[in-house]
Amino acid sequence: MLEENRRRVEQVQGQEALELQRKEEERYRELQLIQRQKEEAARRKKLEEEEERAAQMKFMGKNKTRLKV
Repeated sequence: MLEENRRRVEQVQGQEALELQRKEEERYRELQLIQRQKEEAARRKKLEEEEERAAQMKFMGKNKTRLKV
């Protein structure tokens, strides 16, 4: 009887440990996804800023040539 109870307790503890590990792995994957999304958003923002700067430089260059004429 005692041995059977001990085995049941060990089985339940094992199942709980597996469930905890599964939840931790899932949370880790979620955090990785969030990090990738943040990095991608920062990359897009930087690219947009660079494109905007290039457009402004192009516009300024056109204005300068008009002023010289």
